[in-house]
Parts: sequence; structure tokens; C-alpha cells
Amino acid sequence: GVLVKCDASIKAIIVKIDSDRNDIIVEDLDDEHLVIKETKLVELKRRLEETLKSTLREPETSDSE
Repeated sequence: GVLVKCDASIKAIIVKIDSDRNDIIVEDLDDEHLVIKETKLVELKRRLEETLKSTLREPETSDSE
């Protein structure tokens, strides 16, 4: 597995992503640490980015302004 260190809010999102299929998290260590399956790391990053994009609206930048 791979040790992941993150803040509690990101960990909560990762736990929610894992709750769909329970195939990512190997062990929940504490509020800021998880062990995840190495083979799921790329998928987790992608799904986490998608979730963050949908929940956090980043300021749009435009060259035309």
C-alpha cells in the first residue's frame, strides 16, 4: 500500500470516494493518514480532482480581460 497524508477534509472526500466500492483504502490510520492500494493511486487522484472541481469553484482566469 501507499501512505497518504492529507488534511481531514480531503481524507473525508477520499473515504466518500472509497465508500462506493470499498476498493481503495487498505487501512484508515488516523485523522490525516490512510494506506491505499498502490494500484488505485492514479484512479484516486483523478476522482479526487473531479470531486474538488465540482465542489470548489476556482477563480477563472482569462487573457481577454
